[in-house]
Amino acid sequence: YPTWKRTLTRRAREAQMKRFCKAQAIQRRLEEIEVTFRELEQQGIKLEKLLRDEEGTPADQKTQWMNQLLYLVQKKNSLMSEESDLMIAVQELKLEEQQWQLDQKLRSYMNKEESLKTPEDRVAEQEILVQLLEVVNKRNVLIHIQEEKRLSEL
Repeated sequence: YPTWKRTLTRRAREAQMKRFCKAQAIQRRLEEIEVTFRELEQQGIKLEKLLRDEEGTPADQKTQWMNQLLYLVQKKNSLMSEESDLMIAVQELKLEEQQWQLDQKLRSYMNKEESLKTPEDRVAEQEILVQLLEVVNKRNVLIHIQEEKRLSEL
């Protein structure tokens, strides 16, 4: 077994493990965001009730509650933005994994001696190449979306 094949296999496993760890971290963060959403929602409900129910409350107290409510809305909006970024990252990881798998299939066909390839092998190789191009285009679209989002936030 040549050294370069072992090296490629090891690197592929490392890249796959890295994607897996990243996916786990994203999933944990999404769960944290969900919990925080619920907490913010509960705090918002309490503040709204206070604002509606307390007619004899001093104006400065109402202003303070209104400011707290606005802060909660800002925090929720920032979490929603982070959540959408994470969802894009999840899609990117899926496409990256799909691209890696297609790449491996394509390499197996390309490593085959040209004289030994059957017509079915050639057709399969072309289909994989088309699928690979589609995945690359989808990843490009995601990168474009991220860039537009980043520019709009600036």
